[in-house]
Amino acid sequence: MIGVTGHKWAGPFMQPVDVVGLGLHDYYEIIEKPMDFSTIKNKMEAKDGSGYKNVREICADVRLIFKNAMKYNDERNDVHVMAKTLLAKFEEKWLLLLPKVDEEEERRKKEEAEAQLDIQLAQEVSHAKMAKELNTELDVIGKRLEKMRETVLRNCRKMSTEEKKALMTVLTQLSPDDLNKALLIVAENNPSFQATGQEVDLDIDAQSESTLWKLKFFVKDLLQSQGKSPTSIGGNTTTTTVNNNNQNKRKRETNDGPAKPSQKKNKKPS
Repeated sequence: MIGVTGHKWAGPFMQPVDVVGLGLHDYYEIIEKPMDFSTIKNKMEAKDGSGYKNVREICADVRLIFKNAMKYNDERNDVHVMAKTLLAKFEEKWLLLLPKVDEEEERRKKEEAEAQLDIQLAQEVSHAKMAKELNTELDVIGKRLEKMRETVLRNCRKMSTEEKKALMTVLTQLSPDDLNKALLIVAENNPSFQATGQEVDLDIDAQSESTLWKLKFFVKDLLQSQGKSPTSIGGNTTTTTVNNNNQNKRKRETNDGPAKPSQKKNKKPS
């Protein structure tokens, strides 16, 4: 251990103190942690993870060997003198070795930091891959759900005349942004429908059942998000619809405002 174990006085410190053989009945009362060079050697060679983590830990145990001997034995005792002499020689050797120890520690810290960075980058790549795969799966699920929704809408019952009137009433009361969203729903299934202009002529009876139900679900969700009752999409509201249309038309003529749907009157069955 840095040249100390080869010294002629190293013998008493090579093996654990024979407490029983030497009759040192108070040894463990004075020495809290016994130490010797054979114990240090075994710990250096340990393969189970219980060994030293760095040179400084070894150095601390070497010091402990000599400090234990000096603590237990009187200053005039030969063992005390031998321990004190060997400790001084050890400190001299340690000072010479210290720059290399510092250099080695810096190198290890750098390697550990680089290894940690590599692990972090690998984890980020893995997480990015997982996120991409998850997004792909969600897209597939979303498309399937949309197809299922389209199927459900195609098989919906026919909307009644009263329901159409109520739906038209709600549409005329929407904000410009929400109205544009509703008109885009109509345009999705009706390429010839023009969702632009100061006044949009929306023939509610000419729309497919799936378009009508999409509009109803849209305004229902919209009303719920605004804290209003979805039941407002129902009942006999023909008069209200006409009044709202007339008011909207007057506003457009005066303020050149956003587009509003105009309701075509439903034909009475013959």
